[in-house]
Amino acid sequence: MQGQIKMKTKLNQQWQSWISRRLPPKERVTLSHKSIFILPTGFGLTWLTLLIILFLFGTNYQNNLVMGLSFLLLSIFNTCIIYSYKNLAGLTLSGSQASNPVAGQPIYFPVNLTSPNSAYEVQLNFENQPIEVINKVNPHLTQALIGYNTPHRGVNHPGRIKVETRYPLGLFRAWSHIDLALAQLVYAEPILDPKPLCLSAQQSLDQQETGKYVTGIDEYKGLKEYARGESLKQVAWKQWAQGRGLLTKEFEEPQGAPMWLSLEDEVQDLELALSHLAWHTEQLSAKGQVFGVKIGGVSIQPSHGEHHRKQVQTQLALFPNPKTPTKAAL
Repeated sequence: MQGQIKMKTKLNQQWQSWISRRLPPKERVTLSHKSIFILPTGFGLTWLTLLIILFLFGTNYQNNLVMGLSFLLLSIFNTCIIYSYKNLAGLTLSGSQASNPVAGQPIYFPVNLTSPNSAYEVQLNFENQPIEVINKVNPHLTQALIGYNTPHRGVNHPGRIKVETRYPLGLFRAWSHIDLALAQLVYAEPILDPKPLCLSAQQSLDQQETGKYVTGIDEYKGLKEYARGESLKQVAWKQWAQGRGLLTKEFEEPQGAPMWLSLEDEVQDLELALSHLAWHTEQLSAKGQVFGVKIGGVSIQPSHGEHHRKQVQTQLALFPNPKTPTKAAL
């Protein structure tokens, strides 16, 4: 049993080495004779066996009608080789960036397809992942969403995409294994933390508005529609001169000391602790509160907003787990 496993592993390594040399990773791939493989399907082998039997039957009994039928089946068999190959030849694929998902949820990688000639029944999937079927690809841009159901926290490399077709009659299977150098950052899964946040000494436990921005005069927030009675000093005259209407400037200032999220020195379950921090990040961001993060010797200064939320979630996603081998970042 162990010998079979070692042999299988060795063959897989040799295959990966060979396919990497023949089809190196590229952000944009056009299929050609070098990258397309074709073999008969089970149905195709049955078809071939049938026409051989018919030919032998016709020659044995000198039945020209049966022999003609066998030659007709052989011509269809040969024609399908050409059509199966042409269905993939010239097909161009390129990857797009997916939105940042969270661990435990499927990733759907957008892949753009174009073909100078119409391609039919094209199947796309990662290894051991669900198959996405594109009924027709034409010269206009077609986008497919290829699912990857086993993402983990951090940078995910789904690997090669298998492009396959059995058009037109299913007698032949034409396929290719392409690498679009896809990589996707996956955030830690937010999990409800039953424990409350530990506030600093300057903050009381009943101060729910700690670190929240309120109307003030310190920091510029943006523009809003002018309301009657507002001070003319706040009017955005430059925007009014540009014909954008009468707008007023909004300012804000933080209330109280900002919150800090941190990871304990020794945690029994690192992934769960990171998921709790991810949950607190989402909650504080939704409330518009100011908070900072100290984790693994990295400090992110207190701030708020969508950019800050993504920065914190990225740091949590890339935090190394000693039990998991790390891969190159995006």
